[in-house]
Amino acid sequence: MASLGLGPNDLINDLHTFGLIFESLCIRDLRVYADSINGSVYHYKDASNLECDAVIYLRNGSYGLVEIKLGGDNLINEAANNLIKLKNKIDTDKMNNPAFLVILVASGKYAYKREDNILVVPITCLKP
Repeated sequence: MASLGLGPNDLINDLHTFGLIFESLCIRDLRVYADSINGSVYHYKDASNLECDAVIYLRNGSYGLVEIKLGGDNLINEAANNLIKLKNKIDTDKMNNPAFLVILVASGKYAYKREDNILVVPITCLKP
């Protein structure tokens, strides 16, 4: 942020840039946590432009899909729809279903499971 000359007020007034910086922070944290259990973090995007911010892959073949959003009901619902779309596209004859679907958000006091079984998790709830 310093190299861009941005301060807190700049980010509050430009939520798009703030979201990109938050996503980078989350990916860094996810990589640290995944590495501690011999996992890897990847980004997914296919020819139809369907994408997923993070795919956490473990050596045992299990994996989870993560969408990263600052928060808010509209963005959380958008992320959930994207995760469901991607999950439904997976050819389960060739690979397992994801072990979990997560929407990683900027704030909140607790994580919770939505009716569609997608977890909404504040970044502050993650621990190695």
